[in-house]
Amino acid sequence: MRSLRLVGHQFRFDQKVFWRNPASVFFTAVFPLLFLLIFATFFKNADIHGLGVNGATYYVPAIVALAVISATMVKLAMNLSSEREGGMLKRVRGTPLPPWVFVAGRVGNSVVISVIMVALVSVIGALFYGVPIPTSTLPALLVTLLVGAFAFSCLGFALAAVIPSEDAAPAITNAIVFPLYFLSGIFVPEDEIPSGVLHIADLFPVRHLFAALFAVWDPATSGSGLELGDLAIVLLWGIAGLLVAVRLFRWEPRSRS
Repeated sequence: MRSLRLVGHQFRFDQKVFWRNPASVFFTAVFPLLFLLIFATFFKNADIHGLGVNGATYYVPAIVALAVISATMVKLAMNLSSEREGGMLKRVRGTPLPPWVFVAGRVGNSVVISVIMVALVSVIGALFYGVPIPTSTLPALLVTLLVGAFAFSCLGFALAAVIPSEDAAPAITNAIVFPLYFLSGIFVPEDEIPSGVLHIADLFPVRHLFAALFAVWDPATSGSGLELGDLAIVLLWGIAGLLVAVRLFRWEPRSRS
């Protein structure tokens, strides 16, 4: 019970810190919504060849994938790098707080923000663009969300472990995720992407998270909508990130060591 209370306390603290930071709220919560409004408005009635859906139906799960990645990997990589170099993580490590409680609070915070973003994108997609909320495939959405949030949180810790400095964090993180957004069909419809490029994107988890989410929103989906193959690849990437983080993550500033 004491451990659960500690996790709850750490989670509430992380939630307060996040929502009181305008920059974090903008880039994590508002930024994906802006992308949704731009892409879904301009390409609302576009015919996505080969998928049988219009642009709005395509971009809702695409922006959901972006929002989950932003709330987990991107946010964690940037924040943890900044806090490590500022000495905050070293101070946390010097307190009686168990490291796993700190990690659980951060991951829990990212998962909750991801859930909020999925709800916002779904509601905006339904109200403004006529994209139905996927009630029949809701269990598949929840499983996909949990697997994606876990995997990309692990990748966020792994990325923070290899980022050398606070100043390098935004450049390195964005240099990784933005090309993958384009290659994976998040920004550019996949019918406009050469098949060879999609094969490259298939090596990375962004593409598979999007594919699993698209199946949830796809009107042609029959059955549960759970894409086990795509989720397995996302989960494998998460496990790999977890192993890297366990081995390389450090609490002391790199620049001062």
